[in-house]
Amino acid sequence: MIGSWLRALFRNPRRDRPEAHRAGAWGEETAARWLERKGYRILGRNVRFGSRCELDLVARSPAPDALVFVEVKTRRSERFGRPMAAVDRAKRRALGRAAHQYLRRLKVRPPRIRFDVVEVVGTPGGEPPVVRHIENAFSPGPGYRVP
Repeated sequence: MIGSWLRALFRNPRRDRPEAHRAGAWGEETAARWLERKGYRILGRNVRFGSRCELDLVARSPAPDALVFVEVKTRRSERFGRPMAAVDRAKRRALGRAAHQYLRRLKVRPPRIRFDVVEVVGTPGGEPPVVRHIENAFSPGPGYRVP
């Protein structure tokens, strides 16, 4: 019989993912509802281009009219810092590549694009979450151009 310490040593990390996925999906749903209440129209959720390029939310802002690529960061608490801190340079570049792919598929170019971050702090079923919408949170970096 295998001891619990040995099972923990050989545990499958993929089995632990569903909890994180559920929390992430809850955060994205919370962010989408928050944005809709502010007048945004959600155009897409979890838009994927390959295995590494994903846009959490794509929305149209109320005014001024802009296409907004939204990165949602969900955390249980801010014990280790703000969720926005997880949007590092590599993540911004990946979001820029995904946005580029999205824009290439559009028939009409939007007048403006923007990259926002929505922080969701809380847990499903717990107290109401803290939601922060950071508009124009970052630019995709030098060398980026709209296709």
